[in-house]
Amino acid sequence: MSYWTKLLGLTLGLLTLAPLSAQSKGAVEKKRDNKFNYVQAVDVFGSSLALLDRYFVDSIDIKRLSRIGLDNMLESLDPYTEYYSAEDSDKLKLLTTGAYGGIGSVISQRPDSTVIINDPMEGMPAALAGLRAGDVILEVDGQDFRKSTSDKVSAALKGAPGSKITLLVQRPGETKPRKIEFRRQKIQVSPVSYYGALPSGYGYIALTSFPNTAASEVKKAFLELKEKHHIKGLILDLRDNGGGLIDEAIKIVNFFVPAGEEVVTTRGRNARLQETIYKTTDKPLDTEIPLTVLINAQSASSSEIVSGALQDLDRAVVMGVKSYGKGLVQTTMQLPYDGTIKLTTAKYYIPSGRCIQRIDYHSLREGKGATILPDSLTKVFHTRAGREVRDAGGILPDITLPVDTLPTMVYYLRASNDAFDWITDYVRQHRTIPAPKDFKLSDADYADFSQRMIDKKFDYDRQSSKELKKLEELARFEGYYTKSKEAFETLQKLFVPDLKHDLQYHRPYIEQYLTSAILTRYYYNRGALERSVSEDKMVQAAEALLGDTARYRKALSVPATQPTSTASAK
Repeated sequence: MSYWTKLLGLTLGLLTLAPLSAQSKGAVEKKRDNKFNYVQAVDVFGSSLALLDRYFVDSIDIKRLSRIGLDNMLESLDPYTEYYSAEDSDKLKLLTTGAYGGIGSVISQRPDSTVIINDPMEGMPAALAGLRAGDVILEVDGQDFRKSTSDKVSAALKGAPGSKITLLVQRPGETKPRKIEFRRQKIQVSPVSYYGALPSGYGYIALTSFPNTAASEVKKAFLELKEKHHIKGLILDLRDNGGGLIDEAIKIVNFFVPAGEEVVTTRGRNARLQETIYKTTDKPLDTEIPLTVLINAQSASSSEIVSGALQDLDRAVVMGVKSYGKGLVQTTMQLPYDGTIKLTTAKYYIPSGRCIQRIDYHSLREGKGATILPDSLTKVFHTRAGREVRDAGGILPDITLPVDTLPTMVYYLRASNDAFDWITDYVRQHRTIPAPKDFKLSDADYADFSQRMIDKKFDYDRQSSKELKKLEELARFEGYYTKSKEAFETLQKLFVPDLKHDLQYHRPYIEQYLTSAILTRYYYNRGALERSVSEDKMVQAAEALLGDTARYRKALSVPATQPTSTASAK
């Protein structure tokens, strides 16, 4: 078989991913047109690659060029249809299982091209070997990474579970590098980031994703909370959970509803032939315990299946803000040369019949850009008890809660190397700190942090100044600037950046960030989450609801219809 025959065969395999449609024609004619268009596309694509390889002015990388073409083709369909080559198998495995072989630490790259240990995970090889946040990675197995990228260092850190690894690191405050030897392990990232019994007697479980261990981890946490702490109700936190495997979502719904309940239905292009109904199949864990589910704008996909199904079955009160609105299902399929494609194959519908997909990608495929479902086109559906719900481009909570937004300054501090280094210095100076619930940053500590930021000339985008500049440009464009020039000059003087003022004005939010970051160094994410949950206003609102039986039941009941009043003339 010739080189070009093989290449054309590979191209054929890739282009089967994008069948063309001609919806206005009959089925036979449509099939004939698609077959011709398919053969034509393969022929043109293969011939183009052949000519590029033979005649382009410089030598080209056929594999890279083909990958670029494939990625762009899939990207034009929707954001979720993706190709994974054999080299991407670790990414795909992490996506579906949450597992990989490595040291179990987040790393980050500095502007000077040094790569540091950022967040060693509790109980994982990096933490057990004594690596700390702030350690600069100099070498991995003798290979120099003093000036490198996080991607290259990450690839070197990964390897077969059980394999030996030797790191040379420079710890801040020390003069000599440290050589640390240990073994890689299978790193299983738990989707349950934190669970525990709250002082009020209610249980709390935070689920961050839906890999193939999600249901088992939630089950383990829930049973421990029931058996050891005898919880009176449960808060299931799905905020910032972008989704994952649909089977795991169904299992989690099944924990709280009986077997035989319809949870979700998926329908492909041909709804009659490509419809799958997913029902609960197992004995539930508890069908009576009061249950609330927290969602936000980043709760998507499987998170919306769980929250939406429990809402439609009147099993839980959903609280928070409207979810993301991803009602699409992806399926992975094998391709030649150990490749995998993850493609959108269906839409899903929760028990009330709703599809909560927010963005319409049909216009994107026509080159016009995606469109968002307007509120005027949403439809009313009903829960099992008869409560009104809508396909509103996301799950609308039963009880909407205000979002406590962070100041822009805090987002910049989270990414600031100077703030990270101050925290590292704080940890060096304090061997121990109080328990998460008792730890508090002192006034002297905050003053020291503030002075460090002032000395380092910490800077960030101030939205007020940016908006004022936009307003000034608009005033100039519309001809109002001349007569309002004095007012603009006054405002510009008022909006002069004052870092000392900002550090004091936003102190509560900055202290909250610093407290969480410091607790992570001593107690890992578990300690930081234990503290943040105790101060979380949405969690407190869920606790208050669970503690008010009448209000909880009312939230799950059909509102009483008010009788129509008739006016009488006198």
